[in-house]
Formats: sequence, structure tokens, C-alpha cells
Amino acid sequence: MSRYPQGYRKPTDSCDGCLAWGDFSGRLCPACYMFGRSHESAPCAGCRRVLALKWDHCRLCWCQARTNAKAATGMPTVSREVMTPWLQSVRHHQLFFMGVHYRRGSALTALHHTRAREASCKPTPPSAWRPRPRWQQLTLFEQTPRDFARLDPADADLANPWLAWAKHLAHQLAEARGWGRNIRFAVNRALALVLTGYADGDVIRHSEIFAPLRALDLGVGHVVTVLQEMGIFLDDSEPSFERWLADRLDGLASGIRAEAERWTRTLRDGSPRSLPRREGTVWTYLNRVRPVLLDWSEHYDHLREVTRDDVLAHVKTLHGRHRHDQLVALRSLFAWAKRSGLVFRNPTSRIKVGRYESGLLQPLAAEQVDRAVAAATTPATRLILALAAVHAARVAQIATLKLDDADPGNRRLVIAGRVRPLDDLTLTLLRDWLDYRRQRWPNTANLHLLINQQTATGISRASNHWISAAMRGQDATLERLRVDRQLEEALVQGPDPLHLAEVFGLHETTAMRYADSARALLEQAAEKSQP
Repeated sequence: MSRYPQGYRKPTDSCDGCLAWGDFSGRLCPACYMFGRSHESAPCAGCRRVLALKWDHCRLCWCQARTNAKAATGMPTVSREVMTPWLQSVRHHQLFFMGVHYRRGSALTALHHTRAREASCKPTPPSAWRPRPRWQQLTLFEQTPRDFARLDPADADLANPWLAWAKHLAHQLAEARGWGRNIRFAVNRALALVLTGYADGDVIRHSEIFAPLRALDLGVGHVVTVLQEMGIFLDDSEPSFERWLADRLDGLASGIRAEAERWTRTLRDGSPRSLPRREGTVWTYLNRVRPVLLDWSEHYDHLREVTRDDVLAHVKTLHGRHRHDQLVALRSLFAWAKRSGLVFRNPTSRIKVGRYESGLLQPLAAEQVDRAVAAATTPATRLILALAAVHAARVAQIATLKLDDADPGNRRLVIAGRVRPLDDLTLTLLRDWLDYRRQRWPNTANLHLLINQQTATGISRASNHWISAAMRGQDATLERLRVDRQLEEALVQGPDPLHLAEVFGLHETTAMRYADSARALLEQAAEKSQP
């Protein structure tokens, strides 16, 4: 059992091995924990404590001997012949903070580091299969939730056949998806904890393991992958949409809240008479109507009490894009309420939304583009910048690119199903990124072109937030660079909407907007050039 009660986070403490003071989980600091994985425990020849030993001495004696040797000779010593006299001469121990004795500038060569790492790697776990079902007493009641926070990793049942099967599956997933050494160790440690006391027929829930694993600094995602492969995991976590919806509906009158919730869920899930909308559209619609619903909640209890005059009074306070967006959302809300029989009349009917006139598109200044180029300092950000500025690719399109979409040999790139020729700049940046990707994550199984530290060990794509992070805060964002590229095409090749639609796959309305902006800019330039 754990030394601390449930919900209590372990305070700053000293390590039971090296006595270092610091903030860590468990009984040992990370350095002593890793030291103990590679060495057997026995009485130390120096301090007489029973700990993991290397050449008959514990890690604390090693730290003191290395400190004495470096103070006397000025050089770090690592060989057994040189260190033996220093280890035997240890008569006291200088206490230190955790992390002070990390060996930087060690005398070990790269070959010695490689051999040491290979020697410390655990062998491949033996092949194992799902344990055969045995006779067991049927449970009379539903499975009682388990409290994994009260389990100590030192009390894990390592002989559990379910753990052997889980380690076998984890090894296969690690080989297939390129999990690193640290991830494999963390997954095996977490599996030993959550499978302690597991019996056939039990279910491990997300709500039971999330907080205990996080308290031990163990990732949850890869452990969930293994448990799902075993078929014993139940995801009972609350979706982010539910939390967001409860927050957005807070403060509304009970009747209006219930009706707005039904409308929002219909937008997301669809109905027999309507298709489901994208989640981003659902968020936008509810965010637009929330201010007016809060205002109406002070006077009304249901949407059927809202009149046409109330809608007109609210619309008169809005202008431009805000008027257009909120009126579109209100028309959607009341049209759904009319179809569902919640209102007798649609108060937004015959209120014209009007056509929103977009402003004139302007090209980016050279200084803005230069600052964006200077902000791209990694192979990934340089390639992302080229895809947006040269090929007018959207952020989501960049994130979903696969390795098969890039063909450097034939100088082709497929973006959103359209084949585009690769120019010299993009080809060079693509090859640089592929070389870096191959060196940084040689064992990754992710088929997406652009990956990062999180997605390299899985199969999902990088987030839009990560793709656009480097240009965030710049005047020339990825979206503005994309718009500037399409506007430049219209200025150079002429304001032909058919050409723009063919080259970039634009909708006819969007293509005409770019053509109109290019035509206006060309006319302005011609007027200025006239004497």
C-alpha cells in the first residue's frame, strides 16, 4: 500500500537510495530507480546498506568517490582500476540535491555509451497469449470501482499472466509504432500497476487509472492503447464537447437552456431531416447566439415567448459581419424550433440577412514575408511555410499530407487530391525534412508527412495548432500567406476566375472574389502610373 492517503500528493522528500533531496514520486529518485534496474541488490561494501550495487558499491558511494576523484585529479574517472581505490577510501557522504550528480562531459566514449545502453536493455518479453478462462465465482453485484491511487508500484504482481500477455502486446505495438526506450519502460511500469489483482471479466476504466498514472508521471495514452488491444478497457471519460456545452449553457433560463441544448445536439448529431454539422460549426453557432439568449433569459423562460420585435431590436444593435453571423445562427435556431413544434411562429422569418460584402484583398508587404521566413528555423517549419506560401495549402491540408502524397523523384505533390508540380525551393525543403525525419524518428510507423514528438509514436496526424505555431504572432500567418499566393496568381496571370479555380481548386464565388480584388489592384496601379 502507498505511504500516503488517497488524493495526497507526495511532498518534497529525500531519496531512500542516494539520500538526495528533491521532488519525485515513489521512494527513489529517477537516477536511483534506473540504477536499480541494471544492478542487483546486496549489502554495500562502503556504507553497509542493502541497495543496488555496481562493483560492490551503491550509487551514493559512487557519487562520493567520483566527487573525491574529480576534486583530486580534475578529471572524471570511470574505469574500474582507477575507481577502486577511490571507492574503498569513502568514509563519509556529502549530501546533495537531486540532479546535481548528472555526469556531463564524461570520459566514456560513444562506443562505451552504446555498449552500456545495450547491456541495460531488457530482453524481448516471451511470447504470451490471453490466459485461458478458469472456473470462478460469478459476481453478485456490479464490479466495484478500484482505487489504483492506493497501490504502491513496489507491490505490483509481476507474476500475473495477464501482465505477461500485456507486455507481449506492448512489445509488438512498440516495434510497429516505433516507441522509444523510455516509453516502453513507462508503459510496462504502468501495466504492472493497473493489472495487479486483475481477474478475467474485469473492466479497467479510464476514470480509475488517469489520475494515479499522472501522479506517477506515467503517460496514459500508450497504456490505453495496450488495454484496448487486450479488450479490457472502457473509456468512461467525459467528452470535451459535453464540458464545453455545459459551460456555454450556464446562466440561461431553464426552458431556454433545454431548448438550446437540443438544438446544439441536433446540429452536431443530425436528424432524420438534416445532416450533422462539423463540430467547429456547432461551436460557432452557439457562441453567436449565447449573448442574446442570456439577455432574453432575464425576461423570458422559453423561446416561444420571444417575438419578432425582440429579434429586430437586437439586430439593430449589430453591424457588418456581427449582424450577418448572429442573424444566420438565430434563423437556424428558430427554424429548428418551428419544425420541432417548440414555437408557434418563427420570429426571424422574412428578416433579410443580406449579403456580406468582403473587403478588398491586399497583398503582403515584403517586410512581413521576410519576418515570417526568419521565424521558420526548423526543417518542419520551413516546409510548412513553403506549402502555404508557394502551393497555397491550408493548415488542415498540410497536417493531413501523407508520405505517399510526396514524390520527390517525379517532382510531384498531391494536396487535397490535386497533383501539383514541385518547384526547386519546395523540393529542397522537402528533402531536408525527409532526411531530418529519418534521422530523428527512424522507427516511426506514422505515415503522415509531418510528425512531431507526440505523433511519432502513434498514427494520428499533427494538430492544426502545432502546424501554425511557428507563424503565430506574425503579420504573415499561414492563412495570410495562402491568400497572398492566390492573389499573386491573379495579379500575374490576370484576373481570370476560371484559371484560379483550376489551379487552386477554389469555389466559383471565392475565385471571383480574388479576381475582383486583383482587377481593382491592377486598376489602381494603372491610375497611379498615368501622368
